[in-house]
Amino acid sequence: MQSSTLFTLLPEDLVCTPDGMAIDRDDNLILSCPNFANMDMPSCVLKIDKDRRIRKWFDVPRNPYTGEARSMGIEFGPDGDLYMVDNPGWTDRPDLVYTGRILRLRLNEEGVVKCTVVADNMEHPNGIRIRGDYMYVTQSCMNRQKTDSGKLMSCVYRFPLDAEGIHCTNTLADPDIFLTFITENPKCQYGVDGIVFDHDGNLYIGNFGDGAVHKITFQPDGSVKENILWAKDPANLKSTDGMSIDQYGNIYVADFSANAIARIAPDGTVRRMAVSPDTDGFQGELDQPGEPIVWGDKIIVSCFDLVTDEDKVNTAHELPATMAMLDVEP
Repeated sequence: MQSSTLFTLLPEDLVCTPDGMAIDRDDNLILSCPNFANMDMPSCVLKIDKDRRIRKWFDVPRNPYTGEARSMGIEFGPDGDLYMVDNPGWTDRPDLVYTGRILRLRLNEEGVVKCTVVADNMEHPNGIRIRGDYMYVTQSCMNRQKTDSGKLMSCVYRFPLDAEGIHCTNTLADPDIFLTFITENPKCQYGVDGIVFDHDGNLYIGNFGDGAVHKITFQPDGSVKENILWAKDPANLKSTDGMSIDQYGNIYVADFSANAIARIAPDGTVRRMAVSPDTDGFQGELDQPGEPIVWGDKIIVSCFDLVTDEDKVNTAHELPATMAMLDVEP
């Protein structure tokens, strides 16, 4: 098992809650900062170069109806536009529930040139990945959609890359829902979160509360061929937040609840790669890891460090916010 090391301490005037990441065409690390720990601090996106120099790239465009924006998952499209999950409803403020958006941002070095709202009125959008002509977005809660068991339903939306102005109902009436999931764990009713494609185009979805990863294969027409429970190992994987894949086909999963990173081999075998006790993360410990990303021969981990309940190792939020680092393992 590895011990994580410190990648960077984040500037306190810009970041209190880091989350999603992407790599741009110039091999810079792009960091999405929802800043949920201080709602007076605007959500922003940072650019970090190979020398670990950090600069704010832009503030996230606010919803003109609510005056809010809170960026989570991000992914670059084939044209270089940045596709972003905006989820103010994560705070559970009644006025912000069902105001989540998917944004398509055209950017230059100075920031946003054009902002297109792909979809809006979403309850709890979270992670995003792009394949072909579509973006796939996890929505962790669908509380409007009741189930026979009373357990939480969540879903994956599939939107065309050129879509705009889609108004979601957060029920099965939405035609862009690609897959639905039920979270069985009664102690953690929180649904799909982490999402990643492998090198063969298969899709992997993490059901957070169940600590389970599903593998989805496709028919030639893009419909679902098979959705199987691919990886589940409660001793080594308690929760499934962000996910990333390396050149060998290993998938790295942020185990948010356990302060850990898990490595899932191509055969679905789960191994806990690194774990930390309750910590402030200032020496590079895993302080509620929210997302890993493979960057060269390293795995960079953003530490969310905010949620505190009986299911989480984390007990407090501290500043500065931190990012940890691990080695890619063949």
